[in-house]
Amino acid sequence: MASSYSAKDITVLEGLEPVRKRPGMYIGGVGAAGLHHLVWEIFDNAVDEAMNGHAANVQVTLNGDGSSVTVVDDGRGMPVDRHPKTGKNALEVIFTTLHAGGKFENRTYRTAGGLHGVGASVVNALSQELVATSKRDGFLWQQTFRRGQPVAPLRKLKPARGSGTTIRFHPDPRIFPKTTFDPDLIRQRLEIASYVHGGVRFVFADEARGTRQEFRHENGLPDYLARIVDERGASPVHEAPFVLVREHADTGSRIEVVLQWTEATDEHLRSYVNGIPTASGGTHENGVRTGLGKAVRNFIETHNLTPKGVSLTADDIREGLAGVVSIFVPDPQFQGQTKDRLNNPELAPVLDGALRPALEHWLNHNISVAEAIVARIVLAARAREASRAAQQSVSRKSATSNRLNLPGKLSDCTGNTRGDSELFIVEGDSAGGSAKQGRDRTRQAILPLRGKVLNVESASASKVLANKELSDVVTALGCGLGKTFDIARLRYDRIIILADADSDGNHIATLLLTFFYRFFPQLIAHGKVFLAQPPLYRVDVGKETFWALDDAHRDAIVKAHTNGRGAPEITRFKGLGEMMPKVLWETTLNPETRRLLRVSVSDQLLTDRVITDLMGKDASARFRFIMERADETLTLDV
Repeated sequence: MASSYSAKDITVLEGLEPVRKRPGMYIGGVGAAGLHHLVWEIFDNAVDEAMNGHAANVQVTLNGDGSSVTVVDDGRGMPVDRHPKTGKNALEVIFTTLHAGGKFENRTYRTAGGLHGVGASVVNALSQELVATSKRDGFLWQQTFRRGQPVAPLRKLKPARGSGTTIRFHPDPRIFPKTTFDPDLIRQRLEIASYVHGGVRFVFADEARGTRQEFRHENGLPDYLARIVDERGASPVHEAPFVLVREHADTGSRIEVVLQWTEATDEHLRSYVNGIPTASGGTHENGVRTGLGKAVRNFIETHNLTPKGVSLTADDIREGLAGVVSIFVPDPQFQGQTKDRLNNPELAPVLDGALRPALEHWLNHNISVAEAIVARIVLAARAREASRAAQQSVSRKSATSNRLNLPGKLSDCTGNTRGDSELFIVEGDSAGGSAKQGRDRTRQAILPLRGKVLNVESASASKVLANKELSDVVTALGCGLGKTFDIARLRYDRIIILADADSDGNHIATLLLTFFYRFFPQLIAHGKVFLAQPPLYRVDVGKETFWALDDAHRDAIVKAHTNGRGAPEITRFKGLGEMMPKVLWETTLNPETRRLLRVSVSDQLLTDRVITDLMGKDASARFRFIMERADETLTLDV
């Protein structure tokens, strides 16, 4: 027999019963996040007073019991007069009636974070006890509630100057399994609010710890962005951030955006609506990303900076970007009561339209900064394309446990730690043999390469990784490639290119530098790549021996040391393989006597162009480069 289903089976929850029955619908759950959401609701109401120019100070106190919170502001104070519709005092209506508040119309609050009129009543419904105190009209007014119900009528206390609101609440242990608050989480929320609402004073007092911290940032979001970049530990590409501020006095709306590109490998954008953090983003973030992409692409096209051989995606443009977006609007539409995502579709084109021309103007009036940003974007695009065929590489462990995974021709160092270890990438087996015999085995590894390596500028990523010599380099480094790159897994502290001091050696070094620049730009940025400076000549003057790097160095040595001492004996090395291991150690391997050149990039955009011209498929670009500099070359080593 089918069960009956009639009108008597319909439950009607009245007042605040729905909140206690289904708290997750209003605060997302009864765990730690839901518990702290109670604080955010009362705190946001206090911030709304400051946001609309009625308060300058907001204080949150974690009381000594650790399970109750007091929020104080010096705003207008909650109204306490009789409500015309309900006949109750306005304060009681606010705390006992869902969807009751002063933010549905724009007369009282032009912009606000609490818009649904449920925040205060929800906190009251889920509190074991809540005490609301309003200072206004020359007196203190107070009413106490338990589990959403008033204990007694509103009381008129002593006379008082000024105005403001104080809310003290203790979450109901019948609802929340754990009612202990996290002081660090609350402190962090207040500190961030002090950036978003520049000039407002926020105080966090922790009675259990006996601490009191004050936050106030007149400079607002630029200070906040500087802190974010510093915390993430990524070097900024440009020093001064892009700052956009747009205000509309007639509506009370405001747009603030600060952006800065860094050397990080991901995008980090934080957004706020009327002071409420929108962790899941929304239409305001979408508008910023769209406008940003258009502005950067327009700048690149206008200045003919489109890179050869690579297409730029939106992700490339935003890689390494750190930013903060804060908007204040009269009628934001949030996704759910927890307000972590903005849904106003009309705001996306507004943000796009405000940001695009402003950012494009900023780029055009800061050319050196703009070119550094474009270089960063091009680097991201090339790294992305390279990562398509990237392989997961080994990480450095002890020499015995990991040796089977390493290239067979690698003579690894015997030390188990990366600190002060070095990998010499050596031209040829003969030179590799001398280097293996002359090295410090505990800290110097030798990887010989056969012949000239592949020119990666004209090859696909899959072809690069299919090349045995370069694949061995990738495996020996152990830090991954492209998007899988992790410098913490790098097996050596320094990577040193060791090639002959002649034109062939310079060519091989250039090929390897192109490989590192295109596939391991992070290693160059972190100062991990070096060029060894082996001597081209041995100059014996009497009983003294000197080592000359090139012809000019040889001539300088001869001029300085041969006066009256007879003719010098000069030996030109045909290659590193000719050097005895002891000589190679003394001149090139020994940290105490050798010369190393650290590889660095001061102008990424110029470097990218030069490598594309010299190493790319377009021979005409190479010809122009050579002809333009023909007069700089007196002799050629051929």
